[in-house]
Amino acid sequence: MPVNPVAPHRFKIPESVLVVVHTPALDVLLMRRADVAPGEFWQSVTGSKDTVDEPLAHTAAREVREETGLDPQAPGCRLTDWQLENVYDIYPRWRARYAPGVTRNREHVFGLCVPPDATVTLNPREHSAFVWLPYREAAGQCFSPSNAEACLLLPRFSKVTA
Repeated sequence: MPVNPVAPHRFKIPESVLVVVHTPALDVLLMRRADVAPGEFWQSVTGSKDTVDEPLAHTAAREVREETGLDPQAPGCRLTDWQLENVYDIYPRWRARYAPGVTRNREHVFGLCVPPDATVTLNPREHSAFVWLPYREAAGQCFSPSNAEACLLLPRFSKVTA
């Protein structure tokens, strides 16, 4: 039986992660999206589950690897589930990625503490630049309100997981 080389259209699952990548000194990694022009759209690592039953920690680790090249299981790294959830309206520009009628997304917040000398390798299809900023300054640069709020919560959650 011949294999169909054209995969069927697959909609994004409206459940995602937001991962605040940071150093012990609370400097936060922000990346500029490559698909928004002109771009001053800065964000942390984000991404949807690949399958409905994919564990959220796997989604978080996978997205970190895909977007930054960082390995959340590497020595000196610590991925933590902050047990926070945001529900928000999907921006109209991205709704076509979801099944018809889907307008809301459920986002789960994680933190990833990395050593200060961690090497970031961006996926150029997703991001065009990155910067490390003190957490308050990072919050001021985030396009997404939930991302800005997560940056501001970093001191609280970094103490809980230390």
